[in-house]
Amino acid sequence: MADICPNCGLPKELCVCNILDRETESKIKVYSKKAKFDKIITIVEGIGADELERTAKSLKRILACGGTAKDSTIELQGAHKDAAKKALVSIGYRESSIEVS
Repeated sequence: MADICPNCGLPKELCVCNILDRETESKIKVYSKKAKFDKIITIVEGIGADELERTAKSLKRILACGGTAKDSTIELQGAHKDAAKKALVSIGYRESSIEVS
């Protein structure tokens, strides 16, 4: 008897859960705001909790800046809105799912 996927109900060989997860990827928002002492930080929202730390580390390395991942957001030191979008695309996120404001 073939194993059945608990999510989609299909046999494991025909499971489409991974494809559906990628298609229903949420929007990623990238924006800047002022923090303490009029310093600008770039915020990246909408990345899943399982990918948050890995993505933050990659963004900090590519953009050569400091930052942190907390409360399901990534905070990068400096104004990196456009560069962050390019970096997210190079990491593997779809360009159509990234919104810069």
